[in-house]
Amino acid sequence: MTMENKTIERIPWDQYFMGQANLLALRSTCKRLAVGALIVRDSRVIAGGYNGSVKGETHCIDEDCLVVGGHCLRTIHAEMNAILQCAKFGVPTQGAEIYVTHFPCLSCMKQILQAGIKKIYYMKDYKNDEYALHLVEVTGTQVEQVRLEKRYFADLVFE
Repeated sequence: MTMENKTIERIPWDQYFMGQANLLALRSTCKRLAVGALIVRDSRVIAGGYNGSVKGETHCIDEDCLVVGGHCLRTIHAEMNAILQCAKFGVPTQGAEIYVTHFPCLSCMKQILQAGIKKIYYMKDYKNDEYALHLVEVTGTQVEQVRLEKRYFADLVFE
């Protein structure tokens, strides 16, 4: 394909990173909700995660979700997996940003804030907890909703 008379528009960072978070969600092993999370610092990816079981444990897609009190006990959330990946490899999260396909639950929100992540980008509202919103406000953490724009993904090749 020739690019001669075509104006090339680079994909904005928020679309680029949210697109990657969505790709991570495709690796999810949870039947109830596929979530992806990407941690970024200085426009560079430092970690990614998706929701799934503890390494070596049965996955929800293999048996079923182990739901107690409305939560799957089997699943480690995408945000936690990404933060744990940073911890495992000694990568600091202070001042980073996180891109998540769904608004973080209260537990994940606390972990994100405690990890020093300064901005949360999310795509879909999902049981947005009032106390999580309160914590965002009192900590001064920025939150922004990002919706994927088809124009940036229209040229992807599908079979």
